[in-house]
Amino acid sequence: MPRKPAKHPAKPKRGKKLEIEEPGVLYGRYSSHNQKDISVEQQFEKGYELAAEYGIRIIDTYADRAVSGRTDKRRDFQRMMTDAAKGKFRYVIAWKSNRMGRNMLEALINEARLQDLGVRVLYVEEDFDDTAAGRFAARSMMNVNQFYSENMAEDIKRGLYDNAANCMVANGHLPYGYKADETLHYAIDEPKAAVIREIFTRVSCGEAFVDIMASLNVRGIKTSYGRPWGRSSFQKILSNERYRGIYIYGDVRKEGGIPRIISDELYFKVQEVITTKKNPQGRHRVNGDYLLTGKLFCGHCKSPMTGVSGTGRSGNLHYYYVCQKRRTEKTCDKKNVRRDEIELQVAQAIKDYALKDDVIEWIADSTVAYNERKEAESKVGILEDQLAGTEHGIKNIMSAIEQGIITETTKSRLVELESERATIKANIAAARADIVTVSRDDIISGLEMFRDGDVHDKKYQARLFDTFLVAVYAYDDDLRLVFSFSGNKNTIQIPIESAVNAVENNEAECSFKLCSAPPI
Repeated sequence: MPRKPAKHPAKPKRGKKLEIEEPGVLYGRYSSHNQKDISVEQQFEKGYELAAEYGIRIIDTYADRAVSGRTDKRRDFQRMMTDAAKGKFRYVIAWKSNRMGRNMLEALINEARLQDLGVRVLYVEEDFDDTAAGRFAARSMMNVNQFYSENMAEDIKRGLYDNAANCMVANGHLPYGYKADETLHYAIDEPKAAVIREIFTRVSCGEAFVDIMASLNVRGIKTSYGRPWGRSSFQKILSNERYRGIYIYGDVRKEGGIPRIISDELYFKVQEVITTKKNPQGRHRVNGDYLLTGKLFCGHCKSPMTGVSGTGRSGNLHYYYVCQKRRTEKTCDKKNVRRDEIELQVAQAIKDYALKDDVIEWIADSTVAYNERKEAESKVGILEDQLAGTEHGIKNIMSAIEQGIITETTKSRLVELESERATIKANIAAARADIVTVSRDDIISGLEMFRDGDVHDKKYQARLFDTFLVAVYAYDDDLRLVFSFSGNKNTIQIPIESAVNAVENNEAECSFKLCSAPPI
């Protein structure tokens, strides 16, 4: 059988206390979105006065701050409804009927749910009795509240679209490579814009995401959230048309509305690559991996050396690294280098040099000293002071809004401060990510784990390259390996034994990788 609704108490008369003290609660809600609203504390103060007038004993309070009444997704409101279902109280006191939901239907449903649970809703600023006239007045007030809410939402939306019409920043988080200028228009953040150009260029040349990711991370470049790059970091960037100068907000789209970072030709070339390429994220190709991609450079002209394949006189397929300038411009005389031989030789050099006891101890000491220096030089403290100042500014504006001081200046200043707060938080995250707290013993233990690997194992080679290697410069007679153990670059030189391909006429058939300038 369906549960019979509980009988809710009759509405008490003002100035006359209940014969028996009944338990009740206060519900307050404050919306920060440019409303001439009073604070939750003020709502509760008046609610306590009304409760004392009626003789209602307040046993709990529920408050939703900076949450719109246009939705029932309010945490404390839902907690109040749960407690009502448990029979914890008999009265709910709210500031006005618009606290129950500014959509008239939702407000009626919420009131009806409480009435079914045996709970009476009272309003501080609205005194409706149980007569037909009183109920009509209550419903009329809910209609007014709904009109006010919808009108306010339209005003806010209109303001945002007015900003969009002028190609202004519409929210706090900007695409990587952009910043907001003093007029809240898009401006290029040049150091980050250079990273965007590099990413698009490398993808357009067919380089795998995993190699680009590794290259950015080894150079200490962070994402807009202050985190290391991952394979999933690129899809959103590569599909973002803002980088070719298009302003986009909702259904507003303006060609040339923001400064361009890349050309249309480069953008559409990348779209073609990621659409037609079967495996844009991984390194693997049908002819194998090129583990030194992004780290191997020509010793003659300092251009990248990219992975290629060629068929020998016997018909067997061979793999090489070729100087990109020699291959495309014919302006360099660097000979091709056999892939497997040079990768093995570099792996063996790393193992022989970087994993000796004295070098491991030196790396550990240098790394600890470097981390301590980075922590001392960290801007976290300064940024946290800036964040506190920004938070204080936001609080002051919110206090002004609570007092009904709503002007175009307060609106724009609030948007500006919220954007500034998001930027500072991202900078703090990036600064903290640069501070690595690890003990000397942990560093030594971690490095010693590399000693047991087989240098002929491609996975082991990849681990060595990713962990220790910054760059390799291939000359005719030797290789120069660049490491970065503790924030400083260290170079060793090893002789060439068999890594050079002497068959000058054996040109490669296809190129799979192209990276940026050498990271030194």
